[in-house]
Amino acid sequence: MSSNLQNAFNNLKELEGSDQGYGEWFEVDQNRINDFADATIDHQFIHVDPERALAETPFGGTIAHGFLSLSLLVHLTTSLPVAIPKMEGQLMGINYGFEKVRFINPVLAGARIRAQSKISLVELKEPTAVNITRTITVEIEGQNKPALVAEWITRSVFA
Repeated sequence: MSSNLQNAFNNLKELEGSDQGYGEWFEVDQNRINDFADATIDHQFIHVDPERALAETPFGGTIAHGFLSLSLLVHLTTSLPVAIPKMEGQLMGINYGFEKVRFINPVLAGARIRAQSKISLVELKEPTAVNITRTITVEIEGQNKPALVAEWITRSVFA
């Protein structure tokens, strides 16, 4: 194991359990929902037909795709006030995946969302990497229940 990896692991392990705070609010408008529907070929009426969604669903209008809310995690976490520091010898960081994702509350078109993050686990993955699991909660402005909660794993690779 390289000294860069060992130092990074030690430093990151100290962050385990720490709160990264709340990011900035971001509006999920109907145009973004429509663009996501086009990109994913998911044109279910609850996402793209405001009149029908108002008449036929309990939501009061169209809602964002759950996967749209999930895909916005990259953007939503860039405004967190506490960042995971870049470490000596770090070659890259990669999206390793998710341990768990739950879509709890629909995001109505026009709603604003933000991310809250906690570093929940730091694991050494020899010979060159550290996995960082963050529990991300995406809040909806004015709602008690979050849009989603995800355990997101990123991997930092070291020389």
